[in-house]
Parts: sequence; C-alpha cells; structure tokens
Amino acid sequence: MTRKHAALGGRPPATSHAEIEAAAFALFAQRGFDATTMEDIAHAVGVGRRTLFRYFPSKNDIPWGQFDDSLEHLRNVLNQKPAELTLFDGIQRGIIEFNRLDPSAIPQHRARMTLILRTPALQAHSALKYAQWRAVIADFAAERLSVPSGSLVPTTIGRASLALAISAYEMWLDDDSLALEVLLVQGGQALRTFTGERP
Repeated sequence: MTRKHAALGGRPPATSHAEIEAAAFALFAQRGFDATTMEDIAHAVGVGRRTLFRYFPSKNDIPWGQFDDSLEHLRNVLNQKPAELTLFDGIQRGIIEFNRLDPSAIPQHRARMTLILRTPALQAHSALKYAQWRAVIADFAAERLSVPSGSLVPTTIGRASLALAISAYEMWLDDDSLALEVLLVQGGQALRTFTGERP
C-alpha cells in the first residue's frame, strides 16, 4: 500500500488467502458465522464478490483455509516416512507432524478449529472435508498393506485416525493448558487396535 493510499484511508485489493481469512475471522468473531455474508467479507477486504469467490468457493470454505494444499502436504508427510516404520508409527508420526504448530500460529488455529468443530452450519460441509482427509490416511494404509484403498481395513484406519484427531482437538479447545501434540500421541495409541500392532 502506498503512503498516499494509506493517507486516504483506502485498502489495497486482497492478494492472498491469508488476508481474506483475517478479515473473515474478524467478522465471524464480531457478528457470528451465520450472520456474516460473503458481501460483508468482500467489503471488509476491499474486493468485489467475484474476486472473493475466486479465492473461496463459499463462506463455508473460508474456515478450512487452503485445504487442498493441506491435504497434499499431509500426503507428502506420510509418504516421506521411512518404509521400515510400522504402519501405526507412520500414521501417528505423520499426523503429529502435520498438526505441529508454531507457537505464534496457535491462537489463529484455535479460532479456526473452534469454527470447524463447533459451528452447526458448517457440519455438513465439514463432513465432505473429513472424507477427503480420511481418504489420504486410507490411501497410505492401503499402500503399506498392499490392499485396495477402498477396502475395509484402510477405510477403518482412516475413520479411526479422524476420530482420534477430532477427539484430541476437542479436548485441546476445552482446555488450553493441554498440549495438542501430547493429546495426539496419547489418543493415537488406540490405532494399534486397528492395525493389529503391539506397543
């Protein structure tokens, strides 16, 4: 933004997902998710609705950020795990690494996960995102087990992994004295039941 632009009180157009998210989250905190419209967000950012929709297909997508990129990152994290790791260890370490946060990012991530997990209007949309996340885990498990990714065991591992991750996040949101990584480690031990592995 130029000095002249700033002096006039104007805003430059949004150039990143992060700027849109920041404006949207501020409005969600002020007005509530349901009462905030895409028009409100576009106005706050200083862009038109059509520009906003090029970044996010719907208001429901904003709390999820750049989810497709996140899924690709999760897939890469899992695929980089050494082949000698057990299936359980590969999944658990991948999930922990994927969810490891820089301390400066924790407040924003708590706000994001609070919206995702505790906003009734988002639950149907979130179910679609959860299915994509589970599929990444299932694909990894299927490759390690040399079975089709849509078969029972990988599918079950994907669902169990998601359930354990959500449980850890819910506890983390309820008590900010708890460490998310510790919760993920503790809860993740239950995956051994589904992989058939021993501690």
